[in-house]
Amino acid sequence: MKTLKNLIGNTWEEPRGTEYLEAVDPATEEAVARFPAGSTDDVDRAVEAADRAQPGWSALPVTERVALISAWADTVAGHTDELAELECREMGKPVGTARTFIDGAVAGLGGVAAEALGYPFEQDIERADGGHTRILRHPLGVAAVITPWNFPVAMVLSALGPLLAAGNTVVVKPSERSPLSTARLFELLDLPPGVVNLVLGDSRAGAPLAEHETVQLVHFTGSVGVGRTIGANAGRQLHRTVLELGGKDPVVIDADSDPKTAAEAVAFGAFVNTGQICTSMERIYVHREIAEEFVDALATAARGFTVGDGRQEGTVLGPLVDGRQRELVHRHVTDAVDRGAGVRTGGAVPDGQGFFYPPTVLTDVDESMLVMTEETFGPIAPVAVVDSFEEGLERASRSRFGLAATVFTHDPGHAAAAARIPAGVTWINEWQGGGPERLYEPARDSGMGATGAHAAYDAATRPASVHAPAPSA
Repeated sequence: MKTLKNLIGNTWEEPRGTEYLEAVDPATEEAVARFPAGSTDDVDRAVEAADRAQPGWSALPVTERVALISAWADTVAGHTDELAELECREMGKPVGTARTFIDGAVAGLGGVAAEALGYPFEQDIERADGGHTRILRHPLGVAAVITPWNFPVAMVLSALGPLLAAGNTVVVKPSERSPLSTARLFELLDLPPGVVNLVLGDSRAGAPLAEHETVQLVHFTGSVGVGRTIGANAGRQLHRTVLELGGKDPVVIDADSDPKTAAEAVAFGAFVNTGQICTSMERIYVHREIAEEFVDALATAARGFTVGDGRQEGTVLGPLVDGRQRELVHRHVTDAVDRGAGVRTGGAVPDGQGFFYPPTVLTDVDESMLVMTEETFGPIAPVAVVDSFEEGLERASRSRFGLAATVFTHDPGHAAAAARIPAGVTWINEWQGGGPERLYEPARDSGMGATGAHAAYDAATRPASVHAPAPSA
């Protein structure tokens, strides 16, 4: 069983603490690695290394920083199969699914870094009075990146691109549920010492990192509860945060939608990665006119997903990340059934080894149930029938979350009305669409801080102006 270390100043170091944790393969329930539990001493050393490296890194021309980041992306591109296998071992994602998302993240890293070449880090403005103003976008300094377990590699790469290209240095703390792939990702790193550092562990590493007085930005993806704590602590220190927290994303399906086509799209959006995506379709509102056909097609699609070990050919859905997550998912299902929901397919914990759970379709759900109000993060598709598109929009908007939403309609007026849903991203007749120009900020309890396109660079920099008067006559 491999023992992982921290990466500090480009040196793999033993932890200062003495406690270790184990990473467990959720398909076999076997321990696959041990790693440091984390300590304040480890965090201090990593932040100090990043702080020492930051002036030299930011002094490099942006073209050199982008070239180095792009070269790392090229190196990672040659190891996507290996990284996908590690993601499968640590959190259960099927290898093919993992590879698809990693490939996209690697391409995105190079693309986002290249955007720095066109970002206005410096602007010269001639004023009407003959004076001159320079607007400079300075890097913040040291950033903390705390990533979730559901997309270990992709989330690290998407966060690092703008931060590094803007001249910041970084300390990364991955989820204690998925340290393997992130550690391997940084073994492939070829940047100056201290520019990127890695500390492993649970809250014993995460809390002191997020609260460190030298860290000027915390980029966190995870639960609402932890996000609130990070935001409060950062606020007391007047440090910046980018928080992407939970989601309970709605889907509204209009009467003019083809029920089978919509059902197949919803099945993918609800079940892929075993429902462990922040933007998974977790609340489904379908118009009564097509509800019966839609539910039949959705249940058929759910039964067609092959559940198993993600290393096996043909597996579409792997296990949930661990037993704790499966207990939460099943508790949501049980609560719904106890309150009157029906189970069209799935809904039972299977016998045998591994933290598997079947794709599940629930009917007759309402907002009294946990499955419609709290983030489930599992392969559950709860379906509510609505009498009008307007009712669907109204119920979709009735949530404390606001990450993303999806609407299926062919009515131009209804498509335009979809923008009323309070969400960072709304998709029309597709899911996960959009190009590199996309930017958004989560609404409500789903987080704060805009990201994507130029907004990611705005978040990674601090503007300053230098004014000079007109030359003397």
